[in-house]
Amino acid sequence: MALTLGLTLGLAGTANALASPVPEGDARNFAILAGSTVTNANLSTVTGDIGLHPGTAITGYGPGANQITHIGEVHATNAVALDAKNALTGAYNNAAAQGTEFTIDPDLAGTNLVPGVYDSTSGAFGLSGTMTLTGDSSSIFIFKMTSALTTSSGSTVVLAGDVSPCNVYWQVGSSATLGTGSSFVGTVMADQSISMNSSATLQGRLWARIGQVSLDNNTIANPCFAAGATGPGTGVDTGEVQSAAQVPNAPSGGVATGDGSTLATNSGLPAPLGATFLIAALMGTLVVARSGWRRHGTLKASSGRDRH
Repeated sequence: MALTLGLTLGLAGTANALASPVPEGDARNFAILAGSTVTNANLSTVTGDIGLHPGTAITGYGPGANQITHIGEVHATNAVALDAKNALTGAYNNAAAQGTEFTIDPDLAGTNLVPGVYDSTSGAFGLSGTMTLTGDSSSIFIFKMTSALTTSSGSTVVLAGDVSPCNVYWQVGSSATLGTGSSFVGTVMADQSISMNSSATLQGRLWARIGQVSLDNNTIANPCFAAGATGPGTGVDTGEVQSAAQVPNAPSGGVATGDGSTLATNSGLPAPLGATFLIAALMGTLVVARSGWRRHGTLKASSGRDRH
């Protein structure tokens, strides 16, 4: 009887879940968005775009002892980054405004949760062990908190059924910290800052509205990422897994490398325009050369006719 009752409550929670899709807009492709800085220590891997606005400093991108192996584009303090940050604010406010369906204990360890909108009895959430999210590909999970999100070392989020990590959101009223060696899932939208401790991994995205995003030997994979899908801008598209040393141009904005130097903002002519001028110059050289050849040939032919 208890099993039947639990199953009924679970099915009812799934059918009547209040959670609705969170509009992501121009932020969707970004694995990392920050307001003040993006920092990295040691070797991290990021799949998805990296954006910063209004801050200008991305440190530890590489090359050097501190670097990011990166698939995606880097947009620092440009129009694309601004559009993404505005979209982040919209997504954050949307999640915060959705009606709460379940109020639960702040420590999520040992829970098996159905889709819905959750808040906690303390206004914060933590994870000291393993939690499970169960649903299908359309299931949406939103966790709202007025203060912090903190996960312990080695903690884990498990997805059961066909739950997509793209549909899991953590709306954090202050800052978030993901513990050493933890394995987390979802989009963390923090009002202030987000820190990933050493060797933590994430299937999701780190979006900090005002403060920094800091990495330390982490792996972040944006499950919603589509290479080349970010709007027009001046970001660097690496196109494949590369070390920062292999990125052909400095990312837009001032980017500090792992060896203490700073890559300056791209200057001079944009690459496509510069290439156009180079091609035009080469064509002009060919035209001049051909013109000289034709004049020389004409003189020789005329001279031959006169002798004849």
